[in-house]
Amino acid sequence: MSHNEAVRKRGRTGTRRPAADALVFSFLSAADAVEARLEAALSPTGLSLAKLAVLHFLADAKEALPLSDLAARQHCVRSNITQLVDRLEKDGLVRRRPDPEDRRSVLAELTPAGQQAHAKGVRALAEAQRAIVRALKAGEATSLQNALTALTS
Repeated sequence: MSHNEAVRKRGRTGTRRPAADALVFSFLSAADAVEARLEAALSPTGLSLAKLAVLHFLADAKEALPLSDLAARQHCVRSNITQLVDRLEKDGLVRRRPDPEDRRSVLAELTPAGQQAHAKGVRALAEAQRAIVRALKAGEATSLQNALTALTS
């Protein structure tokens, strides 16, 4: 049986699964679209997902953190965190201070403006996430969660 005959027969006998490359690229495209929607929702707050993540780590810690800890939590190199903290410091959301226990280390801490920006960013992100889930039909959210769980386990 030729490939074309097999494809035609498979189409008549049941539900065809999408080609692997098409499915994977659709998944990546959807991930990009979701990320773009979340970034757009944060934009009016002056934050990005990366900036909000740093503010979130600092807010959760409830104390100043070494930049190396922030880099590890963000899964990036220290130079990336240094640039993010530079921008957050310029915006008045984070301040650096020396680590009293290690002269080589610098700590980052939230400012009061940073605490307010974090709260505003979390609210904007949560609303965007709810809107994304509301766009799914009944049962699709559960099916999507099951599929994502299967991919990540």
